[in-house]
Amino acid sequence: MQFIWRAAICLMVFTVCVQAAELKTKNVILITLDGLRWQEVFTGAEEQLLNKANGGVRDTNGVRATYWRDTPEARREALMPFLWSVVAKQGQLLGNTNKGSAVRVTNGMNFSYPGYNELLCGFPDRRINSNAKRPNPNVTMLEWFNGKPDFKGKVVMFGCWDVFPYIINVERSGLPVYADQESFRKLPPSSHNQLLGDLANDSVAVFKGVLPDSFVYHAAVEHLRTQKPRLMYVSFGDTDDWAHEGRYDSVLESARLADGMIRRLWETVQSLPEYKDQTTFIITADHGRGAGPSDWKNHGAATIGADHIWIGALGPDTAALGERTNLSNFGQNQIAATVAALLGLDYCAEVPQAGKPLQELIKLSGK
Repeated sequence: MQFIWRAAICLMVFTVCVQAAELKTKNVILITLDGLRWQEVFTGAEEQLLNKANGGVRDTNGVRATYWRDTPEARREALMPFLWSVVAKQGQLLGNTNKGSAVRVTNGMNFSYPGYNELLCGFPDRRINSNAKRPNPNVTMLEWFNGKPDFKGKVVMFGCWDVFPYIINVERSGLPVYADQESFRKLPPSSHNQLLGDLANDSVAVFKGVLPDSFVYHAAVEHLRTQKPRLMYVSFGDTDDWAHEGRYDSVLESARLADGMIRRLWETVQSLPEYKDQTTFIITADHGRGAGPSDWKNHGAATIGADHIWIGALGPDTAALGERTNLSNFGQNQIAATVAALLGLDYCAEVPQAGKPLQELIKLSGK
C-alpha cells in the first residue's frame, strides 16, 4: 500500500512538472477595465444610449460616426480594435452572455472592492462589503506570488484609485502599488517618472481619489521596460467613472483609449526579448453594470446584470479559439488560479477556497 501511495505522489509531481515545463508563459500582465460592460465588449455601442437623454452624449453625430455600425461585429471592432483584431484572433474571449458564455462575479455585491478582492484572491469575502479604505484581511495572489523565490521583487501594481493600497494591503504585503498622486511620487527614479509624478500631483483630478488612465499606462509601460517584472497588474478606471457620471460618449472613448494602451503594452512586450512569446495577458473587469436607458450607469447587488463580466486571454499558452460560445458558466473567482497555472504554480493547493483555473485558457505548448 505504501508503495502504491508513493507511486501516486510521484506521478502527480511528475505530471505537474511536465505541464509546467511545457508551458511557455514566464510572465503575466493582468489588466482590468473597471466596470466595462460585456455588452460593449461583444456588441459595441448601444444605440439607445447614443443620445443626450439616455447617454448624456453631447456630440451625437460625431459619436455615431465614430462608433455606430450596422452590425454588432463591426461596432465592437470600431470600439476596441485591438481586442477584436488581435486578442479574438490569436487568443480567446469569454463572457458573451447572448451566446451562452457567461462569466459571473460570485461575491453577490457587484462593486469594486469586493470584486477586486475576489479577482485577486480567488474567493469572495462577505466581510468586504464597502469601498472603505480598510486593509484587506486576505492575501492577494500578488502577495502570494511575491512570497515565492522566483517572483520576489518582481510583482507590481499600477492603478487609478486610492483604495488599491488597501485592497492589496501594502502595509502587510510590502508590494509596490502605484495608484494615486502620493504613490506616483515614489515611482522608481528616472526623468520620465519624475515628470509623470509632477504631472499627477499638479493636475486636478476629475474624480476625487482617482488618476486618469493615461497616467496609469505611462507609469506601467516605463516600469515594464526598465524594471522587468514577471507579474504586473494594471487597472484602468475611466470607463467606470464616466458611466457613473452618465456620460456614455466618454465611456466609449475611455474604452477605445484603453484598448489602444493595451495594444501598446502588447507591442512593448513583443519588442523585449525577456517578454516576447513568453508573456500572457489576462484582461477583464471587476464588475458589470445594468442595462436599459438608466441602469447602465449603475451596479451593485440590486442591479440586475451587474454580476456579468468578461475575460480575454492572449499569450503563448492560450489556444487561438477566439470568441467562445456555448460554454459552461465561469467565475471571477477563477482568475487568480488561472494566472498561477499559466506560471506553472498550483494556487488552489495553498488556497483551497479559490476557484479552479480556467483550463479553457491554458493549453500545453505543442498541443
